[in-house]
Amino acid sequence: MSEQPRFTGWCVLAALAATIGLNGAARAADVPATAPAAPAACASLGEFRDTDCTLTWYGITLYGTYDVGVGWVSHGLPENGYNYEGESLVNRNGDHSRFLIAPNNLSQTGLGIKAREEFLDDWYVVFNASTGINPQSGQLANMAATNTTNAGLPRGSYSYAGDGARAGQPLNDEFYGGVSSTHFGTLTLGRQRALGTDAMLAYDPAGGAYAFSFIGYNGLMAGGGDTQDTRWDEALKYRLSYGPVHFGAMYKFSDGQGGCYSASATWTAANCTPEAPHNSADGFDLGENYGKLSADLVFQHINQAISVLNPLLGPESPSSPHQSTLDSVNTNPINGANLIGTSNTEYGIVTDNTAVMIAAKYAWNQFKFFAGYEHIHMTNPASPLGVGATAQGGYLLSGVEDNNLDSAKKVQVFWTGVKYAYDSKTDITLSYYHELQNDFRIPSTCSPAAGFRSSCEGTLNEVSLYADHHFTRRFDAFAGIAWSEVTGGLAIAIPHGPGVPYYYNTNLAPTIGARFTF
Repeated sequence: MSEQPRFTGWCVLAALAATIGLNGAARAADVPATAPAAPAACASLGEFRDTDCTLTWYGITLYGTYDVGVGWVSHGLPENGYNYEGESLVNRNGDHSRFLIAPNNLSQTGLGIKAREEFLDDWYVVFNASTGINPQSGQLANMAATNTTNAGLPRGSYSYAGDGARAGQPLNDEFYGGVSSTHFGTLTLGRQRALGTDAMLAYDPAGGAYAFSFIGYNGLMAGGGDTQDTRWDEALKYRLSYGPVHFGAMYKFSDGQGGCYSASATWTAANCTPEAPHNSADGFDLGENYGKLSADLVFQHINQAISVLNPLLGPESPSSPHQSTLDSVNTNPINGANLIGTSNTEYGIVTDNTAVMIAAKYAWNQFKFFAGYEHIHMTNPASPLGVGATAQGGYLLSGVEDNNLDSAKKVQVFWTGVKYAYDSKTDITLSYYHELQNDFRIPSTCSPAAGFRSSCEGTLNEVSLYADHHFTRRFDAFAGIAWSEVTGGLAIAIPHGPGVPYYYNTNLAPTIGARFTF
């Protein structure tokens, strides 16, 4: 271990991160509970090119990924510079066929810094700071801004809009620190990936690839019901391995603000009732690695989970039924000025979610087989949020639905796939994903004659096939295709009234691209 001072090198890298918005690659940030010996630091450009050496100075490692390609979609939208997922999955507003720059196909483009330094025998300080950048625009990944930039526009003028945990935060992937021991495990505190996100990356045949994986593209499964919960702020996370068995536990402390509401038939911004945030969450993971077989069981519970809707209702105004002049709990109208401004805000549905997932993979010769299942149970929140509550990235909710569900919403997600190693440098991956939603509207109006609603039973299916060839350890190129479809309630764009159907219920998306990782 070098005896040179480390503080100066740390400050230089921290300043570099703050200056250019360092973005964490989606696969490189985790510090395992029983960490293997780290690769040696690179000593030359040739070693950097040909080996897995790291860019490490004074115990601080810089890492990252650049992933970009081009694609065609049968039903797509103009690209939005804040979007980081491409448009491979069927989209509610996707209309015409078009060619697109396709960002982040196999991995999230980004940079990060991490550290693992021994301070006592078998005790290490660990740290990770990473964030996402969009390779097609150079902007920080910010799915919230894809909604606010479309607010007020007619549907036919939309660019791509969605929802996600990356909402323009300077460190929108992870930002945590803690201690680690080979025998006692790793305990970290900060913004961290949920246990479901870790399991998705481990057991998805496509490894969470946005271009070819429904469960990677849509964080429903990884977030235990809502994509905003794929990452938890102010969270404690513990990992421990003992022989073939590994265990994980996680707890999120309440943060942000809960907004306010009133039980009065008429009220003002001055006398509404503040609602404290109760958006805590907890989970655990129990798994085993036995030879070529691995399996995990993951449980997650999230209070006040937020799902942000695309702004299909147009501009928020005093005449709109979903804006800041209404009480989010009981729709009692406010007197006077809006509680908060309606520009640069979001509109969300709030639920309490409980999810149980089981997943496994098995290696046999040149094949790796994957399978998984998750059951998600969603109810109206026990503690409602009010107007002015905060979502990911600190965005305020000017419209909130706390009573969206007539009965419990149950979502099931199944997936399976196989990865075939054609040779030492080339993999071919085939994946299938299926989402099934129950009918959670009472009384039922779910029939073609009555007009489907988004609260009706429905399905989503996606099939993908792609090949990935590594020219070097750090540079690879890929090509593949994904097909997806929605039916029933999942083919309805918004949950208000009869709903607005998708323009098209299917999407075909071939993509080619390249990735550089260090």
